[in-house]
Amino acid sequence: MNEENPRHQARVYFFSLVWYNEKTMITKENKDKAIAKVARNKADVGSPEVQVSILTERIKEVTEHVKNNKHDFMAKRGLMQMVGKRKKLLKYLETTDFELYKKTVKKLGLRK
Repeated sequence: MNEENPRHQARVYFFSLVWYNEKTMITKENKDKAIAKVARNKADVGSPEVQVSILTERIKEVTEHVKNNKHDFMAKRGLMQMVGKRKKLLKYLETTDFELYKKTVKKLGLRK
C-alpha cells in the first residue's frame, strides 16, 4: 500500500540519491593519491593498507560534509560505518604484520 503512495516513492528516490552521493564523494584523483601513498606495487588496489588509505580519504571528505550539514544523519551513519571498517582493517593489519601496520599508520598520520 505504501509503495503506491507518490510521497513514499519520492522519499525512497531521495534516500537513494543521498546514498549514491555518499558513496561517490571521493574523486578519482584523491583515490589515486591515496592508493599511491601505501601501494605495494602499481597494480595493488585491494591490500588492507590500500583499503585503509582509501577509507581515510573518504572519512576526511565526509567529515567536512558532516561539519557543514549537521542534520545529515545518513552521512553521519555512513561516517561511523567507515570508521568502524577502517578500525577492523587496522586491527587485522596489526595482528598479521605489525611492522606494516606501523608503517601504514605513520604514512597516513592516523595515530600520534
